[in-house]
Amino acid sequence: MSAINMASFLRNINRAISQFHPGLSSKVSKAFQVQPLARCLSTTQRLNVEFCENPLEAVSEIPDNATLLVGGFGLCGIPENLIQGLLDTGVKDITAVSNNAGVDDFGLGLLLKTKQIRRMVSSYVGENAEFERQYLSGELEVELTPQGTLAERIRAGGAGVPAFFTPTGFGTLVHLGGSPIKYNDDGSVAITSDPREARMFNGVDYIMENAIVGDYALVKAWKADRAGNLIFRKTARNFNPPMARAAKITIAEVEEIVNVDAFAPEDIHVPSIYVQKVVLGKNYQKRIERLTLSKEESESGDEAKSPAALMRERIIRRAALEFENGMYANLGIGMPMLASNYITPDMKVYLQSENGVLGLGPFPRKGEEDPDLINAGKETVTVLPGSSYFSSDDSFSMIRGGHVDLTILGAMQVSKYGDLANWMIPGKMVKGMGGAMDLVSSPRTKVVVTMEHAAKGGKPKLLSECNLPLTGRRCVDRVITEMGVFDLDSEKGMTLIEIADGVTIEDIIENTEAEFEVAEDLKPMGQV
Repeated sequence: MSAINMASFLRNINRAISQFHPGLSSKVSKAFQVQPLARCLSTTQRLNVEFCENPLEAVSEIPDNATLLVGGFGLCGIPENLIQGLLDTGVKDITAVSNNAGVDDFGLGLLLKTKQIRRMVSSYVGENAEFERQYLSGELEVELTPQGTLAERIRAGGAGVPAFFTPTGFGTLVHLGGSPIKYNDDGSVAITSDPREARMFNGVDYIMENAIVGDYALVKAWKADRAGNLIFRKTARNFNPPMARAAKITIAEVEEIVNVDAFAPEDIHVPSIYVQKVVLGKNYQKRIERLTLSKEESESGDEAKSPAALMRERIIRRAALEFENGMYANLGIGMPMLASNYITPDMKVYLQSENGVLGLGPFPRKGEEDPDLINAGKETVTVLPGSSYFSSDDSFSMIRGGHVDLTILGAMQVSKYGDLANWMIPGKMVKGMGGAMDLVSSPRTKVVVTMEHAAKGGKPKLLSECNLPLTGRRCVDRVITEMGVFDLDSEKGMTLIEIADGVTIEDIIENTEAEFEVAEDLKPMGQV
C-alpha cells in the first residue's frame, strides 16, 4: 500500500468512527498522528545509523579483548582515522582480523607498536618487520589463513553460515594442523593450529573451515549516504564489504557523506542494514606502499644487462608463451607479473588480481598513480577498457571456482609430483601464504611456476619431496627455469620438455635433486 493510500485509509477509518463515537474519534486522531510513509522515508537519517562527530567517539565503546574486523588490502582502503581512534582509546588485547598488518609506521602497524593487538588473523604480513619480530619472539599470536579462505570465513560469518568446505589448503599445515600460532621466547612453539576435518566431494578433497564473526568491523568506504548505504572506490573495496556484513557493530569511515538518493539504489555496494555507525574521515594520507611507474621509452636503452638479469629475462620470456588469446590469468609478484610485458599486441589476455580487479593494464605514468588502484603486490597499476572491480570474496569465488585459466607464481621448492612450497621457512621467514594456496586449489586452473633452477649456493629447488611447508599438494603443471621447462604429472612425475640454449641434460641432472624423464621430442626452450 502506498503512503498516499495509507493516509487515505486512516482518514476514512477515523471518519467512520466519528459517526458513531465522536469522543473516540479525537483519541484515534491523536493515536494516528504519524507522518505519511513517503515523508518517513525521505528523512535525512535512519534512526539506527549513528553519525559520529569524530573517530574517537565512533570507537570509544570498543572494549578490551574485542575481535575487530579491519578492512583494507595492504594500505589501500584501510580505516586510517578509526585506527587512530583506537590508539587514542588505548584499548588492548585486540584480536585483529585483517588481510595484512599494515607497515611499521602506518595502519595496523601502529597498534602493533603499542602492543594493543594480542592476536592477528591474517593472510600476508610480509611488509611489517615489527610484526615478524613480535611473532617470532613470542610477543604476538598469529593465525595465518589463506587469503581466499579468510575472505570466505568472513563472508560466511555475515551470511549466518557457521562453516564450509574448501579445497584450499588440503594436505598443507592448514589442513594437518601444527602451524605455529605462538612461539615461546626461546623459539619453541607454544600454540599450534588445530587440524581441519576433511571430506571428499565428487572426487575432490576438501577441508572444513569455521566462519568468522567480529564484535566490531572497522571499514573504509568512499561515500555514505544519510541512510547509511556505502559505496567504495576501485580496489579500495577489497575486504571491506564482507567485513561490514560480518560484525555485530560495523563502523564505517568515509571520505564524503551525501544526501539520500545521491546514489542510484543499484550502485550501492553495502546496504545500510549492515552499518551502525558512520564517521567522516579527515586528513587522509592514503599512502602507496609500492609506487610503480611505467618506464618511458627513452629510458629503455640498450644498457648492458647483468647475467642475473639475463637469466630472469629468459625465464620471463618463456613464461609469456603460456598466454593464449582470450585467457583469464593471475600473475604472482616478481617474475610472473613481468611476463605480462611480453603479451603480443594481437593477443587479448585478461589479468585478474586477487585484491579485486579484472582487466589490469600497465603501470601508470608519473603523476597518474592512484592510491585506490593497486595490484596484489600493492603496486600502482592502471586498468584497460572493459575492466571491473569487486570485493575480495568475489575475487576468490572466481579463483577457487576455476574461472581463472592460468596462474603463474614463484616457488622455493617444487617436488617431482607437483607439490609446491613457496610461503614459509619455519622459525626464520614467515610472510604468510597470501592467495597462493587458493590460486593452486582448482584443478581447472593451469599452474605454472617460474623460478631460478637452484637456490643460493647451488642448492636444488626441484626435489623428490619438498621439505618446506607446502602451499599446495600435487598442483603444479609446469615449471620454467633458466635451464629448461618441465611438465609435471601427479602420478608419472617430472618430464623435461624444453632445454635452454647452451645447457646440457647433464647440467640439469647435476642441478636437480628430483629424478625426471626426458621427452622424446625434446625442444629448444622457446621465447617470445
